[in-house]
Amino acid sequence: MRLPVRTGSIAMLAFAIAALGPRAGADEVFPDHVVKIVLPTASGSTTDTLARLVADRLSQTWSQPVIIENVAGGAMNTGATRVARAAPDGYTLMIAPPSPLTINDLLYHDLAYDPHKFVPVAMLAKIPNALVVRNDLPAGSVADMIGYAKANPGKLTFGSQGVGSTAHLSGSQLEVLAGIKMVHVPYHGAVPALNDVMAGRIDMFFDTLTTSVPLWRGGKLRILAVASPERAPAVPELPTVAESGVPGFRSITWFALVAPPGTPAAIVDKVNRDTNAALRDLADKLAAIRLEPMPGSTEDAARFIADETALWGKVIAQAHITLP
Repeated sequence: MRLPVRTGSIAMLAFAIAALGPRAGADEVFPDHVVKIVLPTASGSTTDTLARLVADRLSQTWSQPVIIENVAGGAMNTGATRVARAAPDGYTLMIAPPSPLTINDLLYHDLAYDPHKFVPVAMLAKIPNALVVRNDLPAGSVADMIGYAKANPGKLTFGSQGVGSTAHLSGSQLEVLAGIKMVHVPYHGAVPALNDVMAGRIDMFFDTLTTSVPLWRGGKLRILAVASPERAPAVPELPTVAESGVPGFRSITWFALVAPPGTPAAIVDKVNRDTNAALRDLADKLAAIRLEPMPGSTEDAARFIADETALWGKVIAQAHITLP
């Protein structure tokens, strides 16, 4: 395993340099044909829902089709590799959650792409993760769950979308900070993990509020706490993991728009402006699915991604996470 050796500042500098890119020769009438946005995830996820909203709005702005292509597999590395190798002309972009941009490089020693060479275009949105558990888990709170885990070491199971996913690292962070030991059960995507929580086949899963709140309100599972530093405005009645006995715990899911290495800055700047406008137009729709828009500059995106890389790098080191 190659432990993370980058500091947040080094990673941030790499992203900032990539964001500057070449300015000469950018297509002033971009786009003049179909734009493809690759998602390294399966359909039906929060990433997919957000991407289709943004793509539809950009299509209206540009008067050109903006299509979504789901390229799942390989712990999100398959889709990311395809985008990294695409022509740097703005006609192939990627919307991704954290893993292929901040986490996978800290775990995989043979990636076919360098995530730090992607050009950050814009942050799109963020959402707290929630600690969801099966209905019959004998724990009514995070403190109860920790007590149960300590009394039954290695008995609790937690699911994830795969090794190195945010849900995996969130569970590992909980183990480290709470001093417990659980069993990680990786899946290919969030939907099968959620299905197994509802069916009682696994005990818990760190899921986004977008998908978990409707299931919670429908009585299909329970939410013990939200994983953001503060309570979520959408569900203020739910405590945070931090205030429930695990100080310092933090886990959010976010979504970024990036371009292949070498994409001209003029194109990146245009897509950034139009994406920020799209986020403003989509404010009500994003709020309905509990997503918080993150408009900002390309430099803002670079800084945020670098900070998240530092956070999860620390978790990976402390939890001694390695690939099987």
